Amino acid sequence: MQSIKRILVVIDPTQTDQLALNRAKLIAGVIESDLHLLVCEDRQDHLPMLDKYCSELKASGIEATSSQAWHGSMTDTVIHVLGSQGCELVVKQHLPDSPLKKALLTPDDWKLLRYCPVPVLLVKTTASWMKGSVLAAVDVGNHDDQHHVLHDTIVSHAADIVEMINGDLHLVSAHPAPMLSAADPIYQVRENIANRYRDEAQRYATANGLDLEHMHIDEGPADTLIPKVARHIGASVTVIGTVARKGIAGALIGNTAEVILDQLDSDILVLKPEDTMAHLESILQR
Repeated sequence: MQSIKRILVVIDPTQTDQLALNRAKLIAGVIESDLHLLVCEDRQDHLPMLDKYCSELKASGIEATSSQAWHGSMTDTVIHVLGSQGCELVVKQHLPDSPLKKALLTPDDWKLLRYCPVPVLLVKTTASWMKGSVLAAVDVGNHDDQHHVLHDTIVSHAADIVEMINGDLHLVSAHPAPMLSAADPIYQVRENIANRYRDEAQRYATANGLDLEHMHIDEGPADTLIPKVARHIGASVTVIGTVARKGIAGALIGNTAEVILDQLDSDILVLKPEDTMAHLESILQR
């Protein structure tokens, strides 16, 4: 995260408190990155407001530019501007949709998480991150190379944030319930499953100096366990990832991130493996 030099901040002109802008400003001040502010709308001119925000940022020592654009949808607009501005992170305020709307339409933030070719930070709170807890959510039961790279990326970003805020790193991984019909005998006994997951997670614990109190390996669905642990430790930000399938039609965020989005009280940073981001970027350039 320290290597990010330019951040795209999605500005919602209907909001009095610009949570995304405030969070991006704090991040930019620590990692010395520039900001580009974007309003995704074509109905009303918001350039004076953007100019005001940019002036305030520059007065505080942060370089900032801005634009207002519309390319058919919020996601398409963000992706288009990402390419033209060379941004490496998107910061946006998350506003939960009603259950009825989610049942009828795919929420905009889900689409952004699915198709954005760079990491996305969805901001949900005004609470300070300083000296807070950062939760890295990984699935150590997946052993393919793509998942290993993704897990390393998740923990690395979480550790970077911990260093930025002088906070505490926690790791969570959910394991399945025992199945008597499982081909692998280990998955037939609860204690053996838990031990295997703890063994798999140990390399992250060793590399980051985590003790047992900061390792949360438990049975259950990930979309239930992650919010539970996040609330228990009072997480300031939760870092999670997704592995997309081949082709743009399969570039879908894992259900876990979508389901927990409205359950979490913390901000959430969503990452993809490098090859998935490269694939999305190649489509963007066509």
